[in-house]
Amino acid sequence: MSVAGAAFGERVTDHYEAWYETPEGQRADALEKASLRRLLESFPAAQSVLEVGSGTGHFTRWFDQQGPAAVGLDLSAAMLLQARSLDGIPLVRGDASRLPFADGAFDLVALITTLEFLGRPREALAEALRVTRQGLILGVLNRQSLLGLQRRLAGLLRPTVYDAAYFYSVGELGRLLRSVVGDGAQIIWHTTLFPGVWPCERASVPWGGFTAMALLPAKGLR
Repeated sequence: MSVAGAAFGERVTDHYEAWYETPEGQRADALEKASLRRLLESFPAAQSVLEVGSGTGHFTRWFDQQGPAAVGLDLSAAMLLQARSLDGIPLVRGDASRLPFADGAFDLVALITTLEFLGRPREALAEALRVTRQGLILGVLNRQSLLGLQRRLAGLLRPTVYDAAYFYSVGELGRLLRSVVGDGAQIIWHTTLFPGVWPCERASVPWGGFTAMALLPAKGLR
């Protein structure tokens, strides 16, 4: 999971990468990346990607390994410091609502578990659309899922990093995108991270814990 808020980053930096070594983290990582890879296939010509809210660079490194040259942006100095210690991926400190890049600077922009922590998500999406040529890839924790419910209930018992987060349902996320880009673009999505008894890893049903959504403008953004 990636983050954008500086305060959030300061709180979780020390434990962020370690979580991916746990059984729960390994399962989530594999399923989320499989879903994102499926979306990435919709952009075969993409040669560059900006991840907004890149955190420690966990998904930025993964995007770079898939082919497009990746750049990470985050507001948290602590997260960026750890990311720089892990690899040589280009990293920039910046605000999601005021991206320090020219119009159409990247083929793709990705926000992976970032919107949940942004106070001005519409502004962030508008900025992402400004700097992309081909489209957006989003990964969001799903409000209408067992995992989403567990995350929210945990905050009633003790402070968690999700206390300040807003989880989106699939419908809410789609409407948020439409409110920024209009009705002319194509949106594709599926969910993953179902309970262990679920018969498939991902499906076009709005109940999985992780929503993978892509915005594909009908005739390109630029």
